Amino acid sequence: MPRPRIAMRKIRDVLRLSLHEGLSQRQVGRSLGVPPTTVAEYLMRAKTAQLSWPLPEGLNDDALEALLFPVVAKTAEARPMPDWARVHLELRRKHVTLMLLWEEYRERYPDGYGYTQFCEHYRRFAKRVDVVMRFTHKAGERMFVDFAGSTIPLYDEARRHVVAQAEVFVSALGASSLIYAEATKSQELIYWIAAHDHAFSYYGGVPELVVPDNLASGVTKSSRYEPRVNATYLEMAEHYGCAILPTRPRRPRDKAKVETSVLVVSRWILAALRHERFTSIGEANLAISRLLIGIFIQEIEAGTLPVCW
Repeated sequence: MPRPRIAMRKIRDVLRLSLHEGLSQRQVGRSLGVPPTTVAEYLMRAKTAQLSWPLPEGLNDDALEALLFPVVAKTAEARPMPDWARVHLELRRKHVTLMLLWEEYRERYPDGYGYTQFCEHYRRFAKRVDVVMRFTHKAGERMFVDFAGSTIPLYDEARRHVVAQAEVFVSALGASSLIYAEATKSQELIYWIAAHDHAFSYYGGVPELVVPDNLASGVTKSSRYEPRVNATYLEMAEHYGCAILPTRPRRPRDKAKVETSVLVVSRWILAALRHERFTSIGEANLAISRLLIGIFIQEIEAGTLPVCW
């Protein structure tokens, strides 16, 4: 359903604020109480009509409307359809949004789909091509592990200068999504193994499978079919009676549990500790443990933590 037109007085204000005052589309939208997409549409129509500010003298509202909304004879031809496969690929690129792709589409096809219909058609396309397999996790079957990516700065005793950056190890159980996190000196093998040992103690048991990403501490050769696991890592698994099952390279959905847990740790733990100044790994882990307990209690009170972990 097409969006109703705004009053011609407001259209003139849109052109004046954008073309003469140099305000952005969002600023114009906030000033006039209209969506930024509406502002973009009228600016595009003005560009097509080769209008600039100030408007020609004697151009009344009827003449301006005729320039901005020329009458086009209706034909049986449908509106030009974007190349949805290209749109889908472009969205994978950093900072690219549907709004940007729609604006580029409308520059090429001024009478094409509006933003709402553009998004609706893309969602229908994405449902057909972006098929995601849903995993069903059994209690005690899998533990997903990774490093958070974000670090915790460690200061000297005077707490004036940063002397090191502590890595943050994160694990999550498949069935319950129960999270464990701790700070480590680095991602080296010795700290990687120790963090697993601490996670097992935290959960009170060992899962059947440990699912790591393809980081160098755990996997010496990443492969879709035959990854090569670090020998010390395998010895740890043999000691505890579990198996190592690395994810496929560049397949983050294989470890979606820990990806979500990393997001939780980043938002509810690392962000909460952003003003704290730690001088040792032990201090950082005490603070992390306190916040982990808080998250655990919240999940129990909300009833989101299953009885079987």
